[in-house]
Amino acid sequence: MNDGDSDDVRRQVLLWRLLGHVFDAEEQPALEAASLAVVEERGLPGALLDPGVSVDTVLQRFPDLEPEFRDPLAGGDDGDRVRRTALVSKLLLNAFRTGSGDVSAERLATWQRDAEWLRRALGACAGGGLGQGEASDDPRGGARQGPGQASGEGAGRGRGSGAGQGFEVTDADLNALLATLEGDLVRRMRLREVLADPALAARLTPSMSLIEQLLRDKHNLSGEALANAKALIRRFVDEVAEVLKTRVEKTSTGKIDRSVPPKRVFRNLDLDRTIWKNLVNYDPQEERLYVDRLFYKHTARRTTPARMIVVVDQSGSMVDAMVNCTILASIFAGLPKVDVHLIAYDTRAIDLTPWVHDPFEVLLRTTLGGGTHGPVAMRMARPKIADPRNTVLVWISDFYDDRGLINDFRALYRSGVKFIPVGSVNSSGQASVDSWYRQKLKELGTPVISGHIDKLVFELKNFLA
Repeated sequence: MNDGDSDDVRRQVLLWRLLGHVFDAEEQPALEAASLAVVEERGLPGALLDPGVSVDTVLQRFPDLEPEFRDPLAGGDDGDRVRRTALVSKLLLNAFRTGSGDVSAERLATWQRDAEWLRRALGACAGGGLGQGEASDDPRGGARQGPGQASGEGAGRGRGSGAGQGFEVTDADLNALLATLEGDLVRRMRLREVLADPALAARLTPSMSLIEQLLRDKHNLSGEALANAKALIRRFVDEVAEVLKTRVEKTSTGKIDRSVPPKRVFRNLDLDRTIWKNLVNYDPQEERLYVDRLFYKHTARRTTPARMIVVVDQSGSMVDAMVNCTILASIFAGLPKVDVHLIAYDTRAIDLTPWVHDPFEVLLRTTLGGGTHGPVAMRMARPKIADPRNTVLVWISDFYDDRGLINDFRALYRSGVKFIPVGSVNSSGQASVDSWYRQKLKELGTPVISGHIDKLVFELKNFLA
């Protein structure tokens, strides 16, 4: 047997052991002994095989391994494939072997950090979706799910030259699976007991799965537990708001209105165009450019206040969309000349406009779950449309609703309202939109937006520009 065949056998031992630990609680002595021999032969610590030892702990004891954990797939086929398989197996083992029974706050925090190491290693730190966020640059700084970890149109792919010999994984695939695992861990926590203890509550890292549970259970909390729950929600909202605010600022807007003459002030002076247009006046003997005409940049924007009406379905698994879109509404509400209204509905509708500047207060006033009846929200939204051509209506839902609502959407669209339907995204990262409505809205010329929240930001900024 040549060295290549021997390495393949070693890798198979490690991978079979990994599968055994993920899918079977009972250890196989022969695989354990063989795997330990393999990692020690490669100069690696036996702690890599212990699912109870976090990646952070391994790196505290063996800091030289940090570069390899940060990019275990580097080197391609030229690297030590057995060593790489051992490192990737550790990342997969800690992320996917979640066990059973009650989960402590410390256990959840440790799992979140291990999951972030896996995201980084597979090159899938930047997810997408209505409700997918920025991953922490340093996994040990805490894993978190923000606007962008939910769905994945346009998501990148992890590199596939690692232990799986050519496997490919999209950001959406990985984030959806990890979000499902995290949701299960959160559900297994004795969350009320953890929240009632300030020391335990302080160990919690806010994530979309945790926020979903807090919002569903907030009416059963009181005293210290309720205060700690609110603090976690506020912290998460602030983190997501910071990310979305940056995206709003960076997103390009629509075309400048060139029908309005430019204002002749120094800050609007188009220096490049002025020089170019006056080059005919250049005197080569004096080496001077004589300027007889100044050119200014067009900067005119919409002068009439634009009205944005955001309608959010709060039934079922709408938490990701609700969190991101209520925060987004508050950001746009802070812009000049934008009049933002916010409505949440299930079988009833509630006008949350008075609190639109504070998404934290909005979330505390919502009640997740229940049925869906869009017409009640439409009846509340219609009177708010005073100038159709100066109004954008953002409707966030899975659209499993009264099919007669399509007639209202059609009427609004034909009246000149900018109608933007947004599909729901749940914390597992799976978008779910009624196929009948998806087709009808596409035929109307207003396809349902799904995928990265940047799409919604771009549409809104184009309208408001």
